[in-house]
Amino acid sequence: MTYPSWLWVVFTLIAATAQTFRNAAQRSLIDQLGTVGATHIRFLFGLPFGLLSLAAGALVWGELPRPNTESLLWTVFGALSQITATALMLAAMRERSFVVTTAYTHTEPVQIALFAAIFLSEPVSLSLAVAVVVACAGVLLLSWPSRAGTEIYSWRPACLGVASGTFFALTAVGFRGGITALEADHFSSAAILTLAIALTVQTACLSVWLLWREPMVLQAILNAWRPSLAAGFLGAFASTNWFLAFALTNPARVRTLGVVEIVIAGLVSRRLFAQTPGIRDVLGMVLVSIGIVLLFNG
Repeated sequence: MTYPSWLWVVFTLIAATAQTFRNAAQRSLIDQLGTVGATHIRFLFGLPFGLLSLAAGALVWGELPRPNTESLLWTVFGALSQITATALMLAAMRERSFVVTTAYTHTEPVQIALFAAIFLSEPVSLSLAVAVVVACAGVLLLSWPSRAGTEIYSWRPACLGVASGTFFALTAVGFRGGITALEADHFSSAAILTLAIALTVQTACLSVWLLWREPMVLQAILNAWRPSLAAGFLGAFASTNWFLAFALTNPARVRTLGVVEIVIAGLVSRRLFAQTPGIRDVLGMVLVSIGIVLLFNG
């Protein structure tokens, strides 16, 4: 079956928008639940919606693809990478504004290209070199201390945000591998099954960790079920659309288009958190965006 070539674009734009509001909902719970607790709500409260989507899909398709060892390994790898990426992102948000942290994480496509050059020995073209230089200049501009004596507070969130982008890159690769390994007849069945497996793994891992190390945080999460439920729904909705896009095309293209989240985050940040980026922040985000666009259009 053939699908419109632009369908992945629709899924990606929906995902980027929903993810921005999901991140905003999680950020508002960091002080109450801590970084790990705020990370967990997207999985714990997203799982019911993921399973509901899977059940609805089973009624539509009649039969679900059967997971195999390869698909499970890729999906678990992506699931664990996403937990790490989300925790790093929220940790960065505790020290830097919502919109600037979003820009840090969107160095992800650039990092994918760098990984390919380092580990796969792919040649670095002129356009790739320019893209990397421009994007890195944007990150440096964002992280440069705003006033004397604040260097430690400027570089720490930069490192956390860029590291988050690294693990988000690994997440996309893992989930794309899990989806394609299923070899399903319909792309949406593979995407939604992979999402359900990932959410189950993520919920189990973080629930066990919190029960072992911080049981009071788990209790606090359950007590904050109303705002957490909203974050869980937005997370599941965003993830569903990311996975549908991953099922249709290369994740590098998907995550590159996902840079529009920076613009959306700027609007959300101004509206919800009264955070207005300075001129240097705006210029840094523009450079990061230009670098990513150059990377895949050069």
